[in-house]
Amino acid sequence: MQPPDELMTQVFLPAMRHLVASRLRSEGLSQNKISSLLGTTQASVSIYLSSDRRRSYDALAALHVGKDEADRYASQLSMAVTKGPADGVRAMAEIWTALLGAGSVCDAHRDLHPSLAGCDFCIVEYGSGRGEKQRVIAEVADAVRVLEASPEFAAVMPEVSVNIACAVGEPSSPADVVAVPGRIVKLRGRARAMLPPEAGASVHMARVLLLARTRVPELRACLNLRFDARMAAAMRRAQLKTLSISGTPRPGSEDPTVGALERKLKSPGGPFDAVVDEGGGGIEPNVYLFAKSASEAAGLAIRLAKSYSAG
Repeated sequence: MQPPDELMTQVFLPAMRHLVASRLRSEGLSQNKISSLLGTTQASVSIYLSSDRRRSYDALAALHVGKDEADRYASQLSMAVTKGPADGVRAMAEIWTALLGAGSVCDAHRDLHPSLAGCDFCIVEYGSGRGEKQRVIAEVADAVRVLEASPEFAAVMPEVSVNIACAVGEPSSPADVVAVPGRIVKLRGRARAMLPPEAGASVHMARVLLLARTRVPELRACLNLRFDARMAAAMRRAQLKTLSISGTPRPGSEDPTVGALERKLKSPGGPFDAVVDEGGGGIEPNVYLFAKSASEAAGLAIRLAKSYSAG
């Protein structure tokens, strides 16, 4: 195993500690205080302060970090460590991850390990696309917490449980849609997610959302609820535009809901806020709510749940 982390501990971290120590000293902090903030010894700080900073700038240059960029990182880290240890760790991790995603570390890593000449893992895993994916994962996680906190939401959860899905960027496949693995289940009268959200977690919800976007491209999120007469009344009170389908199983159909929605969308029509799957043939009726964000979908679901409970 040859991860790039060795370059973090052997090159990047010592160089940044050197530059941060120099900056903190220029701000009047004592060596003991600096050592406490950096999580190192006073003797190490003394060595940093007596050393030529050009050595650290040269070391960072091997990671394609120029002097101005290095000074900017040192400023960010100096402010972070003075706030607290966790802030310092977070700032360092964010900077290092950004360098990995930008490919700045690749040349030095390949020089150490020539067998990695064709490796692009860090760029794929930590690059700009990864940042958007992480943002959507956090968005869905926040929406899940809203659902879990609602005392009314359990009443509108179907027997097949609930999921919430949200698109990453311009999605083209289920891998570009974040959802909850294992769904959101009912536990002791409250909604509870089985696992944290992740991309590609629900092919069914992703396909429903991707189909809905073919008619209403601005839709980014989808959430399913139970459907019955009380839900129909709650939806009418909310003045939702609905599309009705019947996801009755058909021979050769892998997903009745997706198949029915695909057929429905071939006919002309306008935008909609929800798709009602009336079910049949062992398929439980569900309503699929759509919104421009996961938080908006969760908010709409809570409003319907309160209206449903009020009767």
